[in-house]
Amino acid sequence: MAALTDLQIERYSRHILLPEVGGKGQKKLLDSSVLCIGAGGLGSPIVLYLAAAGVGRIGLIDADVVDISNLQRQIAHRTADIGRAKVESAKEKAEAINPDTKIEVYRDRITKSNIMELVGKYDAVIDGCDNFPTRFLVNDACYFLKKPLFYGAVLRFDGQASTFLTSPDAPCYRCLYPEPPPPGLVPSCQEAGVLGATVGTIGVIQATEFLKWALGIGTSLEGRLLFYDALGLDFRTVKLRKNPDCPLCGPNATIKELIEYDESCDLRNGSEA
Repeated sequence: MAALTDLQIERYSRHILLPEVGGKGQKKLLDSSVLCIGAGGLGSPIVLYLAAAGVGRIGLIDADVVDISNLQRQIAHRTADIGRAKVESAKEKAEAINPDTKIEVYRDRITKSNIMELVGKYDAVIDGCDNFPTRFLVNDACYFLKKPLFYGAVLRFDGQASTFLTSPDAPCYRCLYPEPPPPGLVPSCQEAGVLGATVGTIGVIQATEFLKWALGIGTSLEGRLLFYDALGLDFRTVKLRKNPDCPLCGPNATIKELIEYDESCDLRNGSEA
């Protein structure tokens, strides 16, 4: 592990001053990697804060282009970026913050055919997607590859976050939601709306959870589901245990390979991507 340069010591001085981080911790961040699913509402604060923190390598996957309606909350993009690929726009902003961080972009959608290779390239995964088929596919791939998963979702004024699969006894996303909900049960942000700053709050929590895990410090959200109510400015957590009947990680698991649910079923759940 190479020593920090004088310029890096200056850049990361506020991290290095923290006894829990120090120079050794900063070098851990520079040697870490993470795959971020989505370059939109959640992905924007995630990639910007992780780049600023000095995470060495960030993979960013998203197939969409910037639309004017995104700009109310997707802070990695500007008016001049309308029509550009989101991954290219976000890469430009993140690398402008910190050239130490390598941003690897994939202008594509997560599918059964590409997810195992993508997830396998990184230490962990942060889920900033906007639909249930992708969320379940990401969870299952992380379980099979034994990769930590940092989850977040937002709709209207409410958000939730958790950390999955950081230890053998940790629950997975299917312990919380065994299967996708019926089509049309949960409205999308396009249908119900979303307060932009709420997305920023949850994205920053996801980024914080990854940084703590990479540094090996603090108490994570593993085993807890955090709920955030922006209108009441209220945070609360509920315990989340490993489900013995989980179809993926339970002792009598029935899911032995990846399942690709049909996105045409309109299973969007409002989590911003």
